[in-house]
Order: sequence, then C-alpha cells, then structure tokens
Amino acid sequence: QLQLVESGGGLVQPGGSLRLSCAASGNMDLYDIGWFRQAPGQGREPVSCLDNSDGTTYYADSVKGRFTISRDNAKKMVFLEMTNVRPEDTAVYYCVADYSGRVTSMHYMCVETPLHDFWGQGTQVTVSA
Repeated sequence: QLQLVESGGGLVQPGGSLRLSCAASGNMDLYDIGWFRQAPGQGREPVSCLDNSDGTTYYADSVKGRFTISRDNAKKMVFLEMTNVRPEDTAVYYCVADYSGRVTSMHYMCVETPLHDFWGQGTQVTVSA
C-alpha cells in the first residue's frame, strides 16, 4: 500500500512559480509516479508522469517547458516545479502512483489508462492576479 499526501498549493500570480510536493508512505521504489489535475467543471487531465527505472517523462503539451516533474525515492517525495504559470493552470493537482510492473510507458500511464493504483487527496492551485 502507498499513501500520498500533496502540499504546496496556493494562490500565485500569472507568470509566477510554485512547487508542489507529494509525500509518500510506503516503498516508492516499485512505482511510477505522476501528476494529474482537475479544473472546475472539467474532468481530470494528465500533467506529467515519471518512470521510476529510467527517468523517462511525459508532459502534457500545455505544460511542456514550464513544469518539471522529479522524485527523491530516499526521501519518499515527488515534486512538480511549476514556472510561468497561467490562469488556465488553476486546478486541483493530484499525485498518482502506479505499480511499475503494469506500466508499459509514461504515455500509457498518463494518457492511455484511466486506472491508477494510488491517488493523493489533491492540493488547490489558483493562478490569478
């Protein structure tokens, strides 16, 4: 079992930066991880996913070049560095973990499969002047 707890959300001005964190309880070494988000009135969408074994990443086109996903397995932490944020980045951001053994690629994890093993409770990010 894995429990995920996000933090770091808040109010940020357009063009600003924010760092989201996700603390995991349990052994992260077996899991690929990702960030998803859900804006008001919309469905959940993938933001980024990170392969545990080789570091391969997936980024949604809307965040490429602005967001960076990373992990520190020793500290059991996952991060999402958000820069040059836009009002359309406003959403609840969720940390996700999938057992690496069933994930074929980061595109599969982020885009192709609707099923994920563990979700955090989410952290609100609001981008507004």
